[in-house]
Amino acid sequence: MTKWERVRAALQGRDVDRPPVSLWMNYPLVDQDPVQLAKAHVNFQEKYDLDFIKLTPFDLYCVEDWGCQIKYFCTKTQSPVIFRHAIEHISDWRRPKVLLPTIGTLGKQLIFTRHVKELVKPDVPFVQTVYSPLTIARKLAGDRVVEDLREDPKILHKALEVITETTSEFVKANLAAGASGIFFATACANDGFLTPDEYEEFCRPYDLDVLRAASEGWFNILHIHGSRIMFDELLDYPVHALNWHDSHEYPPLKQAREMTDKCIIGGLDEAGPISYGNPYQVIQEVASFLRETDLRGVMVGPGCVTVPNPPENNITTVRLVVERYADKANWKYLSQDSACL
Repeated sequence: MTKWERVRAALQGRDVDRPPVSLWMNYPLVDQDPVQLAKAHVNFQEKYDLDFIKLTPFDLYCVEDWGCQIKYFCTKTQSPVIFRHAIEHISDWRRPKVLLPTIGTLGKQLIFTRHVKELVKPDVPFVQTVYSPLTIARKLAGDRVVEDLREDPKILHKALEVITETTSEFVKANLAAGASGIFFATACANDGFLTPDEYEEFCRPYDLDVLRAASEGWFNILHIHGSRIMFDELLDYPVHALNWHDSHEYPPLKQAREMTDKCIIGGLDEAGPISYGNPYQVIQEVASFLRETDLRGVMVGPGCVTVPNPPENNITTVRLVVERYADKANWKYLSQDSACL
């Protein structure tokens, strides 16, 4: 199967020659240069023969043009951080205006997407990272966003409308530039951050607007970030695949497989063996994921970004595991020593 065929089949729950596999991480050394960032992503995919690319721009790209002041380190390991939020008072929510996807920091990410399209082999799908509107608002203001939406819901709704329109146009521009879909990340679908009613009011309608803008994509992934996630409540989101911290967060994989027919992307604890362990531990982790999901409608990937440049042996091991154990006849060897590879 080609990579395109393998990914499409996994998304549709059909038989595959082996589960698709990919990894993603931040590239802080080059993430301010869209051309070099594109080269880094494609080089990584080609080096390890990964089945798809999850584009990883620096995670504050969505708020710089609205006034967040950001400190850049430009090292291999230190990602940019906000040193002054754009929203410091509730009245500041009136400031954001709709942005074009072709200028400023958003425009740089569009250049990034276009260069990936130029460099990547035709059978390798890739998706652009896009944040949910309230997640962007949270980046703009920090956790005071919750206080503000409770104090003045109307002003937050107006700001979210602006953020949603901007994000939707960015999504459409990336699909037009060659992305196969989006990696739609929410850091607000967590029990305790908002009440269920607040989630329904301030998250769901805006999320769905962005996902409608992504409807031309055939590979849209929902990433539910953090702990105590609202997994059940988001199962009806119109996406093709689900990704969360499945190694240590609800729901357990077997339960998740029973709850949804959507493709599950996971199996690797981004803060576990793939980043800090050894090949034997990676084998056990990936093997457990394959067993728990019964190889049906799954792809192997991390629950979030790994450390920059994980150990090469660990990445190579992931590829070997999915190749060797795609055949269930080999499962009896899963608990044996890594030398069996």
